[in-house]
Amino acid sequence: MGTDNQTWVREFILLGLSNDWDTQVSLFVLFLVMYIVTVLGNFLIVLLIRLDGRLHTPMYFFLTNLSLIDVSCATSIIPQMLVHLLAAHKAIPFVSCAAQLFFSLDWGGIEFVLLAVMAYDRYVAVCDPLRYSVIMHGGLCTRLAITSWVSGSVNSLIHTAITFQLPMCTNKYIDHISCEILAVIRLACVDTSSNEIAIMVSSIVLLMTPFCLVLLSYIQIISTILKIQSTEGRKKAFHTCASHLTVVVLCYGMAIFTYIQPRSGPSVLQEKLISLFYAVLTPMLNPMIYSVRNKEVKGAWQKLLGQLTGITSKLAT
Repeated sequence: MGTDNQTWVREFILLGLSNDWDTQVSLFVLFLVMYIVTVLGNFLIVLLIRLDGRLHTPMYFFLTNLSLIDVSCATSIIPQMLVHLLAAHKAIPFVSCAAQLFFSLDWGGIEFVLLAVMAYDRYVAVCDPLRYSVIMHGGLCTRLAITSWVSGSVNSLIHTAITFQLPMCTNKYIDHISCEILAVIRLACVDTSSNEIAIMVSSIVLLMTPFCLVLLSYIQIISTILKIQSTEGRKKAFHTCASHLTVVVLCYGMAIFTYIQPRSGPSVLQEKLISLFYAVLTPMLNPMIYSVRNKEVKGAWQKLLGQLTGITSKLAT
């Protein structure tokens, strides 16, 4: 189809990480293992929260949402990347590329807002513990979760629409591992200033605003912890927030580095590594962080393993 001498492409070619076959096979094995660990780890966290009544609290309700988002984010990129690592023709149809961009942006936006919601939950737990159950009631938790999902989806829909209405002419080679928004915009044969401004605006609204809310929450949390007289009390309050704070540092840092200044942002190689970080590493690490650094989750794991051991012993006898 042609418009004003511009040709609209029907598929894109993803250049990926390497052209060397041995390297691609090694990466395939590595990313496949990491993807399996990601899916199993996050689903086990969700299952554990469902099975253990002690984890039926707002914090773990939001953690369930986070685990589902992590699996979805990884699934939106890794399976296609695995196929392309072993394929000679690394093509992705126009519609599939648009869908991939939508879902990767969607899950990322939801996660940024959800982490701010989780920070508020930790703020109430530490700074106003006596009224925690009154403030963080089921209705509020549901509304906050819905707000996270809706805001991320609306932002993603807008960006996907304005990105794929750009004429790509005959440019179809995306120097990336997936249909990442900055990589796709670079293919346009028209001025993309308005798209870059839109990215900047949405980064402020959906990235920096939640990040600032997280900072404000933790300023109040740290201030409250420092006022606690007993060392044991301070340690307990800190452990309440340690897992979430670790995930916050991982998730917000590179996103701010990538999207706040798209014109003078990272190189193409850095963009690829950052995408791998979000699609592969972070979703795999999050359940590990919450399992290792959280006493309640470790206790639930021990209880579940004890029950499974008991059942196995009875079956054996």
